[in-house]
Amino acid sequence: MATPKKGRSASAQSKPGRSLALILIAIAALTGGMFASGHTTPRLGIDLAGGTSITLRAVPEAGNEAAINKTNMDTAVSIMERRVNGLGVSESEVQTQGRDNIVVNIPKGTNSEQARKQVGTTAKLYFRPVIATEVSGGGGAASPSPSPTGSPSDQPSGKATDKPEATDKGSASPSASPSTQGRAVTDALKADATPSASASDKGKASPSPSATGGTAGDDASKLQEQYAKLDCTNEKTRSTVGDGVKASAPTLACGQNSQGQWQKYILGPAEVDGTDVDKAQAVLNTQTGAGWTVTMDFTDGGAKKFADVTGKLAQNQSPQNQFAIVLDGDVVSDPYVRQALTGGNAEISGNFTQQSAQDLSNMLSYGALPLTFKVDSMTTVTAALGGDQLNAGLIAGAIGLALVVIYLLAYYRGLSFIAILSLLVSAALTYTLMALLGPTIGFALNLPAVCGAIVAIGITADSFIVYFERVRDEIREGRSLRPAVERAWPRARRTILVSDFVSFLAAAVLFIVTVGKVQGFAFTLGLTTLLDVVVVFLFTKPLLTLMARRPFFANGHKWSGLDPKSLGAQPPLRRTRRPAVPVDPKEA
Repeated sequence: MATPKKGRSASAQSKPGRSLALILIAIAALTGGMFASGHTTPRLGIDLAGGTSITLRAVPEAGNEAAINKTNMDTAVSIMERRVNGLGVSESEVQTQGRDNIVVNIPKGTNSEQARKQVGTTAKLYFRPVIATEVSGGGGAASPSPSPTGSPSDQPSGKATDKPEATDKGSASPSASPSTQGRAVTDALKADATPSASASDKGKASPSPSATGGTAGDDASKLQEQYAKLDCTNEKTRSTVGDGVKASAPTLACGQNSQGQWQKYILGPAEVDGTDVDKAQAVLNTQTGAGWTVTMDFTDGGAKKFADVTGKLAQNQSPQNQFAIVLDGDVVSDPYVRQALTGGNAEISGNFTQQSAQDLSNMLSYGALPLTFKVDSMTTVTAALGGDQLNAGLIAGAIGLALVVIYLLAYYRGLSFIAILSLLVSAALTYTLMALLGPTIGFALNLPAVCGAIVAIGITADSFIVYFERVRDEIREGRSLRPAVERAWPRARRTILVSDFVSFLAAAVLFIVTVGKVQGFAFTLGLTTLLDVVVVFLFTKPLLTLMARRPFFANGHKWSGLDPKSLGAQPPLRRTRRPAVPVDPKEA
């Protein structure tokens, strides 16, 4: 029995059924997963299914009108894109409109209210020490006892004593400190009457009356009076609380606790701002059993500021050992500390869910915008125009596919059925993956993505043609079909891999350097290019190996596309015996 040549796999030649079984199992598994998840159709982009369109307007600040410029607007667009992507939306569109407007288009299927809060919350992010806090219910005492239930809206439901804590990474969570009395609140306000040296107030409007004029005691009394009257259950009040207060001055704020109640706060001057946070991310901590936590890494300057403020807070009692993370006047978290955090990083723990941890990390990472924005409008976008364009695109794609099939049938005849089956397998893999990627990574199919899928038909068909032509070249040289299939494969494989690598590289570069809808085109093109390699290796080549054993193909039937006579094959080389030289009888 002849052994295969070195470098050629005997199993690949003799057992192509394994490869076919593998890809069919993959298709069955993806299809089963698609139906099990309930997502049987791809998630559509805003141009195909409609969605939410948010228009934001940059608001000029007194004495700093020049801040509304192209550089700051582009920076704001970049930050908003990352915020939206933090929601798992990959087909969003964020772009400037005119000199001072930004339009954010988010596909249907995204929580529009959550998106508005994430994108429309455009004020700078600050870390402020907590001076006092209590549950808000239409007023309260001027010198309240702080409530132990002051965890904000980003915390999941839990026990009343569960509080988020900021620690060095890996530290344990201590119990809450005792409550602080009203006298300590007054003392803290007086101590904070002098603006903090580390506060970041560049570009802010003039401070409120509580932060200007009068003595430190008068300012503290006024702020406590305002605090006593503050009703955070009133939406209009919440939207204006803290307006016009400098970062270097104490302020009032609102936040929601784990029981859904509104908390009101007196906060000290900002000690750290959002630009001091280098990176924040949600992490599932399985080693200490803390569950979902939020880790923060600070810049060099931010690490020093954070170490200073946590060192001061750690010496106080609750709630003055807490710092509030304030975004647009809302307290999104108020963890406490027990010791100075000097490592340049911190971890916030406290019964987070995955969603709440991701929301907080998203705000920490992308909270510092260079401008202040207001939501001008939030409207629902219909998909009528996109639907018409999709229908036109699908008709064009169907016509193109029909022409490809006709060409294959006319030129390759029997081989064309292998190509058509390969196209169907590629289509099945593409469809199931797109349906599953919607809920998994937020992929949404838009018009450019559909164009990418249509372009991929030509790329996939080109791979089949390369292989078929290599096989036909071997037959023209006089070889029979089975060895021709194996000898043609190494050369065809190299050509296919190089061609697909170039296509994938172009798609990857396009995906990296572009945003919005063009990324949809690049993503689809890259995905279908990878699937082309999978289909050619695990389906087209093994199927042709099996078909080469059938008489219809092996004998070169004229409708097989592999007829040696039609291909102008050379007769096979044969060894001929040399004629015998006559021997003279006399010499014999």
